[in-house]
Amino acid sequence: MPPKKQVEEEVLGPWSLGRFSSNLKVGIVGMPNVGKSTLYNALTNCAIPAENFPFCTIEPNSTRVNVPDERFDWLVDMHKPKSVVQPFLEIVDIAGLVKGAADGAGLGNAFLSHIKAVDGILHVMRCFEDPDVIHVEDRVDPVDDIEIITSELRQKDIEFMSNLKDKIEKDKTRASNPIAAKEQKLELATVDKVLEWLQEGNEVRNGMEKWNTNDVMYLNKYQLLTAKPVIYLVNLSRKDFERKKNKFLVKIHEWVKSHGGGTIIPVSAEVEGELQHVPAEEKEQWCKDQGVTSCLPKIIKTAFSTIHLIYFFTAGPDEVKAWCIRKGFKAPQAAGAIHTDFERGFICAEVMAFDDLKELGTESAVKTAGKYRQEGKNYLVQDGDICFFKFNVTSSKK
Repeated sequence: MPPKKQVEEEVLGPWSLGRFSSNLKVGIVGMPNVGKSTLYNALTNCAIPAENFPFCTIEPNSTRVNVPDERFDWLVDMHKPKSVVQPFLEIVDIAGLVKGAADGAGLGNAFLSHIKAVDGILHVMRCFEDPDVIHVEDRVDPVDDIEIITSELRQKDIEFMSNLKDKIEKDKTRASNPIAAKEQKLELATVDKVLEWLQEGNEVRNGMEKWNTNDVMYLNKYQLLTAKPVIYLVNLSRKDFERKKNKFLVKIHEWVKSHGGGTIIPVSAEVEGELQHVPAEEKEQWCKDQGVTSCLPKIIKTAFSTIHLIYFFTAGPDEVKAWCIRKGFKAPQAAGAIHTDFERGFICAEVMAFDDLKELGTESAVKTAGKYRQEGKNYLVQDGDICFFKFNVTSSKK
């Protein structure tokens, strides 16, 4: 009898965690009075309160900001369309968390639910001393702040998973059905594995080597707080930002590295707040005169990719539009971002890569070079693809 064929387990990366949706958003998170709302105002130009007292932000503010993209600008210059729709990112300003939030301190349960509703976290850390700006812990220690918030999120995940385990084990209806009982066993295995990982002091997003396909399926259902990708925004004083030095930077880097790594972006909410009030046509010159560079474009672009969003383009003389989709979407799902009929009646996608179009200059040149392709339903849409979908609206629903 021949040996059983070995089936290799699919290697899953961070992209596999999270909601598979095009409507994703990031939340600005941190302790009270670290600069979250000031950064949010600068990012969105929304006149929301950013006063010097804890819990100024109670209900989360949300807005969409344009994602800077030179490819989009190039297509607009090429087609000179009647209308344009830029790629965007939705950003949510979430109120400050404090020690004990997982137990309800500082309206913690409500704020933690706001974090659960987003898909990625912009974690703001205060790295400047200022006697006029209150710190809820009466000290400035960004590493301790990260540890407090990470611990609160992990504690809430442990509470959720413990309650879930009790609920699954008490579900007698599943135990009496063979198929449901098998599913129950599989889910309990995932719950036990994740719970053990959390109780050891780890975050879900840092356990990718432990999670199999079945685990990831359940994790995406649970939407745990520590499963969400994080970008660390180090809020510096204007002086430190200009000289690119701060006594906390090395410690922050060491902490992040020891907790699975991640992107660290030094920023100055003070500088961004000032720049917000400079007229658009004068911003570039203002930055040159002040010897600073705005970090907002980098933050927006990094956040967009960190929550595994990409976009494809539709481009012509009538409209140039960037369609935001989740990385991993196949052609029919991407077509569905335009209209559900496109997905339901999908026939094929005509695709060319942006780089090919830019290099060759015109669509006809791309076709002549054999780089204009027809792709079927299993094609994974790539960031920057320029697509035209063929579909049949009379196709019946399946």
